[in-house]
Amino acid sequence: MSNNRLSDHQYIKSLTQFKRVKSREVTIGEIPLGGDNPIRIQSMTTTDTMDTEKTVAQSIRMIEAGCEYVRITAPSKKEAENLKAIKDSLRAKGYKTPLVADIHFTPNAAEIAAKIVEKVRVNPGNYADKKKFEELEYTDETYTKELERIEERFTPLVKICKEEGIAMRIGTNHGSLSDRILGRYGDTPEGMVESALEFLRICEKHDFKNIVLSMKASNTQVMVQAYRLLLIKMAAESMNYPLHLGVTEAGDGEDGRIKSAVGIGTLLEDGIGDTIRVSLTEEPEAEIPVAKALAERYENRGNHKLIPAINYNPINPYEYNRRAAKEVHNIGGKHHPVVFGDLSGREKITAASLFPFGYNYSVPLDKYNISDLACDYIFIGNNAVDFEIPGTLGLVTSAKNWQKQTGKPRLHPLFSVDEYLDTDSYSPKLNFITARIEELSELFMETIESDPTAVLIIETDNEHGMAEQRRMFIEMMNNECISPVIIKRSYANLTDDKFQLYSATDIGALFIDGLGDGIWIDAEKCGSKQFINSTSFGILQATRTRISKTEYISCPSCGRTLFDLQETTAKIRAQTSHLKGVKIGIMGCIVNGPGEMADADYGYVGTGPGKITLYKEKEVVRKNVPELEAVDALIDLIKQHGDWVEI
Repeated sequence: MSNNRLSDHQYIKSLTQFKRVKSREVTIGEIPLGGDNPIRIQSMTTTDTMDTEKTVAQSIRMIEAGCEYVRITAPSKKEAENLKAIKDSLRAKGYKTPLVADIHFTPNAAEIAAKIVEKVRVNPGNYADKKKFEELEYTDETYTKELERIEERFTPLVKICKEEGIAMRIGTNHGSLSDRILGRYGDTPEGMVESALEFLRICEKHDFKNIVLSMKASNTQVMVQAYRLLLIKMAAESMNYPLHLGVTEAGDGEDGRIKSAVGIGTLLEDGIGDTIRVSLTEEPEAEIPVAKALAERYENRGNHKLIPAINYNPINPYEYNRRAAKEVHNIGGKHHPVVFGDLSGREKITAASLFPFGYNYSVPLDKYNISDLACDYIFIGNNAVDFEIPGTLGLVTSAKNWQKQTGKPRLHPLFSVDEYLDTDSYSPKLNFITARIEELSELFMETIESDPTAVLIIETDNEHGMAEQRRMFIEMMNNECISPVIIKRSYANLTDDKFQLYSATDIGALFIDGLGDGIWIDAEKCGSKQFINSTSFGILQATRTRISKTEYISCPSCGRTLFDLQETTAKIRAQTSHLKGVKIGIMGCIVNGPGEMADADYGYVGTGPGKITLYKEKEVVRKNVPELEAVDALIDLIKQHGDWVEI
């Protein structure tokens, strides 16, 4: 049994009973945040802040879609000053939605904006701090002197915010940590948290507490770990500030929605978060329905079915460690998580039935073309398959159906717990057993632990299902049961967006903590089989547990953007989407560019009107490439470094 008591890893009061983490209330215009208020929805304009008419028009579209705070970039004094014209126009049209000024490198712009808008966002990584990607070592003395310099530069803004009665968000970005923080803490969640706390302590010194905090990253694992660690650190200093949740540079379309749900949803599942912004490379009003769909699930979550309490928690929530599982066939051990498909509802299964799952049978060639999104197992229920299946695919059938076809290659039985414990007819290679939390007895765990062929499939019908399945993993870990586990969730009658958001939240949250050796989504009237299969792979990609396609770290655009992000992202995706495992950063400006791309293999960053700078990881390779030539230049760069594959 683990020696890690729950209190050692207790970033929230309970891992089994849902309850929103209670924060202090912050005043933001007429829409307060935190405390007992609902989860607030926000987004950010993409227009040029100097274009008052377009910014106002876009703000109105966002507000009418349900946006409760409108953020607008103010990269220099002139944009900060123009916030007054924007605000006056909105108020004249009857819109009282609070405005937020987004500030990065320019303290003087922040001080101007603070006298106009209802909230100012500052990034501690580049507000009065240094970010030059230099490897610098700081002594305690030089580190302290830098903090004193920052305090001197930051204090005027704190005083203005306090005098004007406006709010501030101290928003740390994983990709823009200062050289000083990187030198002492490294590129870590701990560094992110400390970066914010340094600025927060300055605010508290001046008794200014109208503050919101955020810990954003494009890496969902890092983002979740940073927020959890922030809660622990705040509690240690008797702080309870509200939290703004977001995954930076999530991208667009399916990938952007899944990635956002994995990061934001994992925290919401534990009651963490007071406001959310979904960062999609789309029009800002398109972000609002996604954010609302994520938030609405938790309005009555506290009424869920009781889940047994946890006495010992063996999971370290602040760093990624995959749960140890023994290898059973191609599941568990060091194998990547497997993906299940489901054809149990079909009356007749043919070779064509496998197409949605990544297996395209060619009649003239009499062979299968196997895609990167080819699932590993398909559940066929009580059906029969009377044709040759691909060699990489396994079939799973009911135990009774399997017993009629014993010896058929790559056909494996699925038992209930009672069937498994009562029968002596097993597969010598691979047996699946499906179980719910009430069936996870010590006898059952001992039995499957001693069976080298057993793989557990866990199910739940609890509204708070992620927590219930996490509880099952913890029970197994504390009983030293290392059988592989497939996470199964069932959904019905959902829109495409809701299906992807819900499944990415429920299942992705477990994979974020290293739990799970496979994924099985059983969905009825939630989209096509191909869509469900793609979602499964998307969840694994977003949690970085199985890479099956190109990853795009693409920012959502704002008034700083120097090219059409949506159009450019589409062009780059069209030519590079076949580069499995390659990470490409697409950034509209230099603010987050190099930093957020520290996790990318290649970067495409706007550095001037019509000019693009290309990166290999954090290193500049080509500066000021004309925009019309830049996509081709990016492809040439990928080829030069040996990562290009011809289609």
